[in-house]
Amino acid sequence: MATDTGSGGGNAFLAFIVGGLLVVVAVFGFFMFTGGHISMQNSQPSVNLTVKPPTIPPATPKPAG
Repeated sequence: MATDTGSGGGNAFLAFIVGGLLVVVAVFGFFMFTGGHISMQNSQPSVNLTVKPPTIPPATPKPAG
């Protein structure tokens, strides 16, 4: 019967290697799909606002009296 000594150092090292490879693949995919740079199409935001003045009803004369 095999005896478990409780050391998980090999598993931790393997997880570290797999995680590093995953990061490398993600970075490689980013450069492949974006061409290696992040493009900012418009560095300045473009906002067009149209503001109409409020309509004020004409003043009505007060009744005499």
